[in-house]
Amino acid sequence: MLKFETFPAGALGVNCSLVWDPAAAKGVVIDPGGDAARIARRVKELGFQVVELLHTHGHFDHIGATKALQTAWGCPAYLHEADNFLLVDLDMQTGLFGMPSVERPDMLPLPMGEPRFGFKVLHTPGHSPGGCCFLGEVEQGPIVFTGDSLFQGGVGRTDLMGGHWEQLEASIQRELFTLDDATLAVPGHGPMTTIGREARSNPYVRRG
Repeated sequence: MLKFETFPAGALGVNCSLVWDPAAAKGVVIDPGGDAARIARRVKELGFQVVELLHTHGHFDHIGATKALQTAWGCPAYLHEADNFLLVDLDMQTGLFGMPSVERPDMLPLPMGEPRFGFKVLHTPGHSPGGCCFLGEVEQGPIVFTGDSLFQGGVGRTDLMGGHWEQLEASIQRELFTLDDATLAVPGHGPMTTIGREARSNPYVRRG
C-alpha cells in the first residue's frame, strides 16, 4: 500500500507531497515548490527512488525545485500542456510577487486518461487552464491532491493569468464533489481537509 507525506516547501509554503511504495522502493513527488535539498534529503531518508515529478499546475511556486530535482534524479516531470504558457512567463510570474527567478524545467505533457503511479488524473481548469488533481489510494484510504483548485475553506484564485471562475466552480462540482465524502483532500497550500467537509461548508462553492 502506498504511503504519503506532505510538508510546506518554498517561500510561499506550497504543500509538497511524497508518495511512495515501500515494497518497490519507488515513488513520485507532487508539486516540488522549492527547497530542493530538503526534498531530496527527505526522499533519501525514506529510502525510495523518485520515478517522476507531477505538477497540479504551472505556477512558479509549485515548480520551484523541479529543475534541480529532475537534474539530480534524471527523472521526467509532467504538467498539463494547457499550462505550458506559464512556463514561458516564469519571470513575469515571479516578478508579480517580488520573488527570485525560477529556473525553467523540462516538462512533458501530462497524459490524460492514463494513471500516474496509480493515481487518476483529474483535469480541473479554473485556477489555471491546465490545473489537475491526482486521485488515488494510500494507507489512510482514498486521497486526492487538489493543488490550488480546492483548499480547506477556500478555492484557488481566478484573477491570475488564465484563471476563470466559472470553469473552476464547474471543475470542483464535476471532478471533486462527486468523490466520496471520506476522501482526504491535500490542497496546494494550508491544512488537509476532506471532500465531505468542503462539499458541505466551503464558503465559495458547495455540492450542487
